[in-house]
Amino acid sequence: MITFQDIQIHFGSFHAIKNFNLKIKEGEFFTFLGPSGCGKTTILRCLAGFISPSGGSILLKDKDITHVPIEKRGIGMVFQNYALFPTMTVYENIAFGKRIKKASKAEIDRDVRDIARKVDLKEDQLFKRVSDLSGGQQQRVAIARALVLKPSILALDEPLSNLDAKLRVQLRNELKDLQKQFGITTIYVTHDQEEALTLSDRIAVFNSGNLEQVGTPYEIYNSSKTEFVCNFIGDINKIDQGLIENSPLKEFVPRNKVAYIRNEKVNLSPVSGSDVVRLKAKVVDREFYGLYSKYVLEMAGGSLLKTIEKESGHIGFEVGTETDVYIRLADIMQYDRTEREN
Repeated sequence: MITFQDIQIHFGSFHAIKNFNLKIKEGEFFTFLGPSGCGKTTILRCLAGFISPSGGSILLKDKDITHVPIEKRGIGMVFQNYALFPTMTVYENIAFGKRIKKASKAEIDRDVRDIARKVDLKEDQLFKRVSDLSGGQQQRVAIARALVLKPSILALDEPLSNLDAKLRVQLRNELKDLQKQFGITTIYVTHDQEEALTLSDRIAVFNSGNLEQVGTPYEIYNSSKTEFVCNFIGDINKIDQGLIENSPLKEFVPRNKVAYIRNEKVNLSPVSGSDVVRLKAKVVDREFYGLYSKYVLEMAGGSLLKTIEKESGHIGFEVGTETDVYIRLADIMQYDRTEREN
């Protein structure tokens, strides 16, 4: 549905986006993920029409929209700071775009009330000023204002970053439900890996204006294409060279490679498979979280590995305990040493 072809974006001598190519399918919940300043918001604003590319083109359903005015692109935008009118009522904020388009009073009233119900805004809230609402309620108003115009694409730029942790979890679940309900193609920008993994059909990981990897959450997490993606997504152990040289891992990890393994894939209980390596370890730290515990293990050569074990009701491994550790070779991700980030 959306195609970015050789997009370049320059701000003077600074190349924010170097050569960007991507296709997004109709109806996808697609996330742009990366650290601050990596280019993800720049690409979103380019899609919406707020930034003109220095080179390349953007296609929407095979139609070139690279230089089409913002209001004619059919894209609803939700900003990080919501960009609501604080002195207007909720109703007036949602209705604003419809009034600009000179819709009839009856159509505006019908559509505003309809979309308000769908985003769980109550009747009495419609006539409150948005400045009197909570952060979560303001977020719903911003989404309603974008959706009331029936856009073909919904673009959201860090929409949950100003909310507390509990509300973020609640609203991201609601966002996913809304996206399924409307079936609308959604482009979501975030630096939060957990948001990206839980919300997305697919994810594009950005790094310094470059696209590192595009894939499903499962692919991004379990088959990270580059060392940057491997380190940026989730908790991970870098396997120290001392451990590799003093264990059977040396037969599997060449000296010109750097190796990583996800914390939860370091097992304290036996696992089946022909590619399982058993190592010796000593528990040097434990943090109890109720449902699970986090352990720090001292391995051969003095290196450390972290692991997570689900609590089963039995007493866990105490600090000082010597234990076996089981690792599937297939769970180790390896990269050329020349790929390492500084």
